[in-house]
Amino acid sequence: MKRLYILSTGAGGTQYLTSEAKKALSECEAVVSYTKYAKELRDLLEGKELFTSGMTKEIERAKQAIEFAKNGKTTALISNGDVNVYGLATLIVELMDEMDLWEEIEVISIAGVTSFLAAASRVGAPVTGDFAIISLSDRLTDIDLIDKRVKLALEADFVLGIYNPRSKKRIQPYLNFLDRLKEVDEKIVIIAQNVGREKEKIVVTTSTELIQKGLEHEDVGMNTLLIVGNSTTKLTKNGKVLTPRGYLNKYDMDGEIKL
Repeated sequence: MKRLYILSTGAGGTQYLTSEAKKALSECEAVVSYTKYAKELRDLLEGKELFTSGMTKEIERAKQAIEFAKNGKTTALISNGDVNVYGLATLIVELMDEMDLWEEIEVISIAGVTSFLAAASRVGAPVTGDFAIISLSDRLTDIDLIDKRVKLALEADFVLGIYNPRSKKRIQPYLNFLDRLKEVDEKIVIIAQNVGREKEKIVVTTSTELIQKGLEHEDVGMNTLLIVGNSTTKLTKNGKVLTPRGYLNKYDMDGEIKL
């Protein structure tokens, strides 16, 4: 059966590329990718037929990957982070269904380490319990729905991951997000830029500082991920971020249940 991989490359660069992803990539004869990601993986793509395109060309890339596979080439469609977290898994599955190709092409998703998880590991243990991840991009999602999700996630006291906070032109969803932060108590915020890449920068700050700087915040842009702590998130004695899961509320230091 013809094979098409939807292949996660992890947070950025190659350091989060899993052994499963590397194995799948080595099997491929053709690779389809966003131009930036192909440049990061160039050493692994030598000798393979390569198709790349820029921003907003996701449908073009997905259809090209399907076409390569239909022509008998084992193909990988590259998706940064994880294919199921704002990645291309949904588009491939949707197109495969619309084109009724399930009997012709085997589609295999390869999981990856998201920038949310990679950034969290850099700063301590900020997640641990329940969390929500929301994209502020309104290119495919209605802005009112984004605003509602942010508001309810904060009210529910989730640790909150924010993808695609803003671009030069797309600012209203981010302004709405800052307004929602004003409605809750101050939170610890992690600002992570270019996770996994040479220009990686991770800063621990507060929601107050984020609100005060607004659109002038130099660390918040297209390549930024935000992690907003919940009401229990705090800093350790050495400055790490900790969201306790509750072990030491229930057990003493010897592991015995507290009376």
